[in-house]
Amino acid sequence: MTIQQVLLLLLLWMWLPHPCHTEMLFRRTPDLRPRSFGGRALGNDGKAIHRQKRGWMWNQFFLLEEYTGSDYQYVGKLHSDQDKGDGSLKYILSGDGAGTLFIIDEKTGDIHATRRIDREEKAFYTLRAQAINRRTLRPVEPESEFVIKIHDINDNEPTFPEEVYTASVPEMSVVGTSVVQVTATDADDPSYGNSARIIYSILQGQPYFSVEPETGIIRTALPNMNRENREQYQVVIQAKDMGGQMGGLSGTTTVNITLTDVNDNPPRFPQSTIHLRIPESSPVGTAIGSVKATDADTGKNAEVEYRIIDGDGTDMFDIVTQKDTQEGIITVRKPLDYETRRLYTLKVEAENTHVDPRFYYLGPFKDTIIVKISVEDVDEPPVFSRSSYLFEVHEDIELGTIIGTVMARDPDSASSPIRFSLDRHTDLDRIFNIHSGNGSIYTSKPLDREISQWHNLSVIAAEITNPKDTTRVPVYVRILDVNDNAPQFAVFYDTFVCENARAGQLIQTISAVDKDDPLGGQKFFFSLAAVNPNFTVQDNEDNTARILTRRNGFSRHEISTYLLPVVISDNDYPIQSSTGTLTIRVCACDSRGNMQSCSAEALLLPAGLSTGALVAILLCIIILLVIVVLFAALKRQRKKEPLILSKEDIRDNIVSYNDEGGGEEDTQAFDIGTLRNPAAIEDKKLRRDIIPETLFVPRRTPSAPDNTDVRDFINQRLKEHDTDPSAPPYDSLATYAYEGNDSIAESLSSLESGTTEGDQNYDYLREWGPRFNKLAEMYGGGESDKDTS
Repeated sequence: MTIQQVLLLLLLWMWLPHPCHTEMLFRRTPDLRPRSFGGRALGNDGKAIHRQKRGWMWNQFFLLEEYTGSDYQYVGKLHSDQDKGDGSLKYILSGDGAGTLFIIDEKTGDIHATRRIDREEKAFYTLRAQAINRRTLRPVEPESEFVIKIHDINDNEPTFPEEVYTASVPEMSVVGTSVVQVTATDADDPSYGNSARIIYSILQGQPYFSVEPETGIIRTALPNMNRENREQYQVVIQAKDMGGQMGGLSGTTTVNITLTDVNDNPPRFPQSTIHLRIPESSPVGTAIGSVKATDADTGKNAEVEYRIIDGDGTDMFDIVTQKDTQEGIITVRKPLDYETRRLYTLKVEAENTHVDPRFYYLGPFKDTIIVKISVEDVDEPPVFSRSSYLFEVHEDIELGTIIGTVMARDPDSASSPIRFSLDRHTDLDRIFNIHSGNGSIYTSKPLDREISQWHNLSVIAAEITNPKDTTRVPVYVRILDVNDNAPQFAVFYDTFVCENARAGQLIQTISAVDKDDPLGGQKFFFSLAAVNPNFTVQDNEDNTARILTRRNGFSRHEISTYLLPVVISDNDYPIQSSTGTLTIRVCACDSRGNMQSCSAEALLLPAGLSTGALVAILLCIIILLVIVVLFAALKRQRKKEPLILSKEDIRDNIVSYNDEGGGEEDTQAFDIGTLRNPAAIEDKKLRRDIIPETLFVPRRTPSAPDNTDVRDFINQRLKEHDTDPSAPPYDSLATYAYEGNDSIAESLSSLESGTTEGDQNYDYLREWGPRFNKLAEMYGGGESDKDTS
């Protein structure tokens, strides 16, 4: 192609529309200057096409990396056709590295690199150039952008990411088996020349391994490499650039290759026969000895399973494989007897548990050994006829009754006599005994199944000629039940009946328990000991019974507590029965039958108090008690003074009766018998005119019978109070000589009536209302008794 053709093509390209009005021209030759080209071309219409003159002519600059010269490295030259050479234009450079890495001559436009450039750090630089008028500082050309591209040289050797690689391959692998792939990298430009083209080669490890030059894949090069002969290999791989040609740079890495194990070796016993010995007294499970087959493989490929495949002792011995040691432990399966058999022969086989089918051709992966076992004679202890004994006996047998017999013998040929005894640690109460000669066990104390249903004894058998050689056997004695216990209430019952109860109302459900254990199960029958007008019992026939009322309405004032005897019997032979007494309290209940109070004093409380009100009352009572205690403590600091200061200072006690009748028998504030018989007061009794230091809660006394004389009744109560530690240790003197003015009933004092009790008539008491009926019955009855006597 001639210069004219080149110019013509250039003119045609310039004629095409472009977004900018400049172009780049890289000039590495110093004497080559950008110039304007003139020329003509013909268009489609045959007219000449003229190129429009442009101010800049550009191209791409190229710069070789790693420049080693002492001067600045020349890059290229910028020139504008507006430059007349008179120095009126100034060239300005900006962009990547402008002013530091790249500098420009303001007058000539020459560009130089100030230092050595490494392409691996940066492959190209983008800069902008502009020509301005030096005087006006106005641009004569628009700013244009150009690129300085760094040409690569082979200045980087290939490198591997790892200095040492570790790989493995199964032993006995075929030739060409892939082991591992190593890859090296080169920092040079792969698109420019062969600087980054890497070829792999093996420097160490032949003839066992090879490497693919292009891929770096390491493969086996020899067949049937045996791990048992050599396990570790070290291979050195080289990576060289420039396609492996002379002058290329290289790098190396080390690959440590391990041959992994495969099951290519069968187990082998080191000998064909072994001899073991064991005493005949060895218990079942005793280890006799061990056998071990060696296997050159490792891990699971060396695992061996042992078993007995033949011999005359297959039923007498077992073999167990010990996984951690790969040994076969031979143990005793049944008891041995020297007198019966003295020598056993076993054939033991060892076989790999994981066999690789690829290596069947190497032979069977198992081996056998002959094991001979000799039984040694020992002086054996006695042997019982059973491993344990169970005897059953009724609990009502007589003392000295034989409950069973144990038997033992000497297994040795000498057949020494046997002596039996009981281990007293298993019979601390010495309930049983044993005949030392024949082993008969008999009772020495009564038996009670309810105390102990089972007795676990230990019988000792020893040879008379060798007492230290003993054998023990457990003896279990079961005590059979006899119906010797009567049934009784299952629990303590707190029973109450409401005052407003109706006839036939259920007030309690009772049940019973029995210490005996009959074969047919427990069956109880409930009944009353005697006919009761108030309550009845109804047997539910399921070992429970219901307590029902027989009448309507109960009164706490008349009777506050009822005692109801209930007979409970079983159905075993002989029939046992007992009588349990239910204590039934009479209580006040609400309309739904819920108990509210069971004491007579509770009637004084107003009905319908709320919980808050009860709590408030309780707090008030506590505060009053605290005040009383404080007052009593202060009084104790003072000198005690008698309650009666003079004969004139005699005070009455006002006694409140809250029940119907009763009269003097309900008060504890005075003692009429003491007034009538002053000589009855003992000298050693506490003084009754001094306030005692300790206060006791007064004891409630029952009502007096109708036919009891007042004097006898009061004397009896006085004696009870004198001996009762809960009674107050002092008396209060009450006088009834003065009842107040205008009393219709006049005086009721028993002190005055005692002097004229023969002339006194108490019939008028009945006219005073129901509250005085009890008093009228007492005094009226006493008169009639005296008359009849």
